[in-house]
Amino acid sequence: MVGERQTISIMKACELVGVSRRTVYNWIGAGKVEYVRTAGGSIRIFVDTLWRQPDDASARRSDNLKGKGAQGTAGATASPSRAS
Repeated sequence: MVGERQTISIMKACELVGVSRRTVYNWIGAGKVEYVRTAGGSIRIFVDTLWRQPDDASARRSDNLKGKGAQGTAGATASPSRAS
C-alpha cells in the first residue's frame, strides 16, 4: 500500500544505525524516534525516523571501534576472585 510507513524491530534498528539497544530506547524515551507498540506489546520503530537522528552516537561508536579489530579484547582478564 502506498503511503504506509515501514517499521523494524529494536534489534534491527540497532544493526542499521550501529548503536546499542540502550541508545535506541533512550531515543524512544526522548521522543527522537517514532514508534508503534504492536498488539503483542513489541515496539516497532518507524525506519524513516532513524535517519532523521541528529545524535552522533553512531559516529562516536564507529570512532571508538576504529583500530581495535580483533585486538580489542586481547589480553583482557577476568577480575580475580576475592579469597575468603
